[in-house]
Amino acid sequence: MSDLVTLAARIDEIWESGAAADARAVVSEALALLDAGAIRVAEKVDGAWHVNEWVKKAVLLHFRYSDNREMTAGPIEWFDKVALKTGWREAGVRSVPTAIARYGSFIEPGAVLMPSYVNIGARVGTGTMIDTWSTVGSCAQVGKNCHISGGVGIGGVLEPLQASPVIIEDNVFLGARGEVAEGVLIEEGAVLAMGCFVAGSTKIYSVPEGRELPPGRIPARSVCVPGSLLSKDGSHSTYAIIIKKLRDERTDARTALNSLLREGGV
Repeated sequence: MSDLVTLAARIDEIWESGAAADARAVVSEALALLDAGAIRVAEKVDGAWHVNEWVKKAVLLHFRYSDNREMTAGPIEWFDKVALKTGWREAGVRSVPTAIARYGSFIEPGAVLMPSYVNIGARVGTGTMIDTWSTVGSCAQVGKNCHISGGVGIGGVLEPLQASPVIIEDNVFLGARGEVAEGVLIEEGAVLAMGCFVAGSTKIYSVPEGRELPPGRIPARSVCVPGSLLSKDGSHSTYAIIIKKLRDERTDARTALNSLLREGGV
């Protein structure tokens, strides 16, 4: 079934009806395309991010039509419905021991996975490093030349069920032990300091603009730190992301990627 329009229609049909003789084969075809990077959960079209809902549905349907099965890696074994990705050498990806990526995710050539976890439906761009103990949640989109520091959590869409995936655009730096969830968009070149937690409702205040911004989006090249905002009546403070400035040469120097760590990916 080479026609993506037809494939999308079949996935929608199976999603709505819940039954089809070839449902397992149709869902498997969609997952194979997702795993190979031929389709993706979200993509930028005419400057705006568009969520391919049918692809997300295919990911969820995979769990309905797949059985748990034993999986092993030497003496280590699992019991799950989704196989692990293999063939890292052929894929041009450097995968450090104990890094795990599930089938249905796509890791572009030149990316580096430290001991981390990438869930089904997610995509990681070339030149990006997913550092130790970081997680890339289901269907999250991580762009090129990003550094996702140690212990960062990037939320998924499967549970709790979210409408839109987290999107991390190109050249983003996420500091250690932070969290980005609930469909938040981190635009190109943004820098989030260690310990920044950004959810869909998190308050965002821009010091350069002197005002609070709409939640759910960190503007391009923003340099952010965790902070708080005082309530109007002065009775309490609420956690917030504070945009201190826009990225400059000093920021670039402090967040520069180490090319030596990325050699050998391709």
